[in-house]
Amino acid sequence: MHDGEIATDVSLVDELVRTQFPRWHGLQITQLRHGGTDHAIYRLGDELAVRLPRIGWSRDQAERDAVTVPRLAPHLPVAVPEPLELGEPTERYPYRWSVVRWLDGETLPVERTADDTPHRLAEVVAALHGVDATGVEWTTYRGRRDQSGSDDLVRKNIAVLGDDPRLVAVWEEALAAPRWDGPGRWLHADLHEGNLLFTAGTLTGVIDWGSAGVGDPAGDLMTAYLYLDERGRAAFRREVGFDDAAWARARGWALQMAVLALPYYRDTNPFLVRIAQHILGQLLAERAG
Repeated sequence: MHDGEIATDVSLVDELVRTQFPRWHGLQITQLRHGGTDHAIYRLGDELAVRLPRIGWSRDQAERDAVTVPRLAPHLPVAVPEPLELGEPTERYPYRWSVVRWLDGETLPVERTADDTPHRLAEVVAALHGVDATGVEWTTYRGRRDQSGSDDLVRKNIAVLGDDPRLVAVWEEALAAPRWDGPGRWLHADLHEGNLLFTAGTLTGVIDWGSAGVGDPAGDLMTAYLYLDERGRAAFRREVGFDDAAWARARGWALQMAVLALPYYRDTNPFLVRIAQHILGQLLAERAG
């Protein structure tokens, strides 16, 4: 999927577990196929999962998760993958890695979920925004103070995808919107189909906290375009609130994610391509309405 990926397999995971966490050695190891981009994930027995960064930009995620996830988990209305151990690099594997608690559930397209999904997503976002972020530096990723640093790249990718003037307008409105002038809020910043777990159609878990940070709450409002449809988006917006400027910035974050992902993953990750296409469809449909 990426140049410079680290190859992993069951034998590597078996060696890492045996040498670093022998109490779990002998549990069945199963590689999981998923739509994620920067980690290889293996199920370890029935209750655990092993997460291995496979590209340089995610090399520090295990350490960040070990701090961030326990800080946020007690405040959330859904389950999250509890970090249990941090593994060390070896001669065969160059990054720190993690063992986390396995979460049951399945990922689903929104049309197969319960009617209260927008409400439960709004609860998750509100709970995150309510966690004390005093003293935490603002993110340099989604939710950062200023989107204009991505202007050239976003415009270039819009052009690659056909230079639709409606997408240009969405982007320019996001850049023109007043910036968030309140305190930074905790964000997940990646609330799309691949990171939401459902049990019998009800949202019960949120996974992959690698993009989490403190910043502009618009970085989580964008789930209204990443995952929801028009009806769900209206319900979600009624519950979470925020002004038109925040929603313009949210559309900008969603657009940026879509136009960067679609050409990059077109031939390697059909799951993320489908999410990107959903985002653009939602943005354009809203504009038409």
